[in-house]
Amino acid sequence: MAWILLLLGIALWSGAHYWKRLAPDSRAGFGDKGKGIVAGLVILSIVLMVLGYRGAYGPVWWGRSPALVGINNLLMIFAFYLFAASGAKTWITTKIKNPQLTGFKIWAVAHLLVNGDLASFVLFGGLLAWAVGQVIILKRRGAAWVPPHPVPVKKEITAIIATIVVVIIVMGIHYALGVQPWG
Repeated sequence: MAWILLLLGIALWSGAHYWKRLAPDSRAGFGDKGKGIVAGLVILSIVLMVLGYRGAYGPVWWGRSPALVGINNLLMIFAFYLFAASGAKTWITTKIKNPQLTGFKIWAVAHLLVNGDLASFVLFGGLLAWAVGQVIILKRRGAAWVPPHPVPVKKEITAIIATIVVVIIVMGIHYALGVQPWG
């Protein structure tokens, strides 16, 4: 049952996000109501993935090591920074076309480094595949990328502070769920 929940969660996440890209007319037909539908589906998918992942068992090829945990934590800080930078339109958004998807891919790879079990390959590998697919679809759309104008230092500081706050919150959530995020 856990594996079904995990796979269903990944499929639901992917479908909710691909809806706009693969069926834009259908998505547009829902107008603003579509945003609520997507948000609801994404929340449900996260719940299914968490429940499925926590209950899924399978082979383990490697475990955590202090070095891998350290690399994971550094990658996670960078991934969260890319999310914050995307919202604040900082310097790095003038260099990276899709900072949120890049951050998401880094997040997935970082988790694969420290979780060498089948459930992790399915979850994080599946979400990595989704993010790669999103980038491919966006590239095929062929929209010209126009980097944002230079930004003030204040936005960079805001993104860094947001990154630190979110990393602390996410580490706290992991700890509350029984996962030790520190080395």
